[in-house]
Amino acid sequence: MASEWRIAVLGDLTINHDGKRKPVKESDRRPGPYPYYGASGIVDYVDGYLFDGEYLLVAEDGENLRTRQTPIAFMARGKSWVNNHAHVLTGNDKADTRFLVYAIEGTDISGYLTGAVMPKLTQGNLNKIELNCPPLAEQRAIVHILGTLDDKIELNRRQNETLEAMARALFKAWFVDFEPVRAKMEGRWQRGETLPGLPAHLYDLFPGRLVESELGEIPEGWEVTSLAEFSSLNPETWTRSTRPKQIHYVDLSNTKWGRIESVANYDADNAPSRAQRVLRPLDTIVGTVRPGNGSYAMISDEGLTGSTGFAVLRPVQREFAEFIYLAATARENIERLSNLADGGAYPAVRPEIVSATQVPRAGKELINEFSRQVSPMLSAIADNERVSRTLAQLRDTLLPKLISGELRIADAEAFLKGRG
Repeated sequence: MASEWRIAVLGDLTINHDGKRKPVKESDRRPGPYPYYGASGIVDYVDGYLFDGEYLLVAEDGENLRTRQTPIAFMARGKSWVNNHAHVLTGNDKADTRFLVYAIEGTDISGYLTGAVMPKLTQGNLNKIELNCPPLAEQRAIVHILGTLDDKIELNRRQNETLEAMARALFKAWFVDFEPVRAKMEGRWQRGETLPGLPAHLYDLFPGRLVESELGEIPEGWEVTSLAEFSSLNPETWTRSTRPKQIHYVDLSNTKWGRIESVANYDADNAPSRAQRVLRPLDTIVGTVRPGNGSYAMISDEGLTGSTGFAVLRPVQREFAEFIYLAATARENIERLSNLADGGAYPAVRPEIVSATQVPRAGKELINEFSRQVSPMLSAIADNERVSRTLAQLRDTLLPKLISGELRIADAEAFLKGRG
């Protein structure tokens, strides 16, 4: 097999489409359904597109070219817009486009970078990158093996998007828009009836009318309070005597829109000084530095340590966990925190601002019922994330062996088949 492989430069394997790229300032972008790509993936969604099809995007600049904390090569599928921070390529008749993604991810490109302060991969140097290139049929076999793992990860991601949207829709209906109360007021919900998302046994848990409050109209008998009533703020911090020997560290940069993308492991003596917040399952963490970046998540695993850049909200009762998470991380609240942030280059809010998030004080029985309905959704999200991390580790183990030709296709297929 290895005798059929050859060393080829990327420029001989691709068609370059950089000329079609077009950057658009954030202030000039109009929201829409099409992904807007930059050096590290999707950065926005806009109302137009430049490309339609399957394209390989390779980061052109940014520190991630050196650190490679996130992929520097990735696929854009369907209609999309790409700015001038990512090269746009397709494979020619010698190369499968998706194979090139894996080949670049498995290649050390440090020798092709320029720029002392900000790393840059020019088009000229991009074309010079040397890759180990098997025959086209074998490229496609490698893509099938690695792509099967990536497709499962993508399916889990989409399932999680749906589950999170369902949980947020229910929170908004019950505790923001008060839809059950309005349904009773308008006669759309009668005692003994079941509506979508509203089992009949919940009827008496919702008041029958709305009254004015500082939040606007709220259900009669409810009051305006804050998340401080339902949670304790930053309840635990490691001390020199309690600090574990191994720190499994969660930082703001690796926590995005409800997902902890990676956990860094350190010996206690080498851990960053900000690795101090003790995290427990069901804690909600919200980034207080540049809160508009969406550095938030609900903790599902034991043994994690968070940055002091997080506000940690720990439910005072287990049944409050989902209510706290969805209230603290609602898009409107993240925008509120972003607007309140100050401090120049690193705008931030105090942790107390996060716990002061206003919420209606609904009856505990109703919040408990909300937890019973939403907890399975958020638990399924956490389970999918664990499976995806395992699949990603397996992919990352197989990738260099397949790309180098060290591992035969038949052996990799047999290995995966044995894992079910």
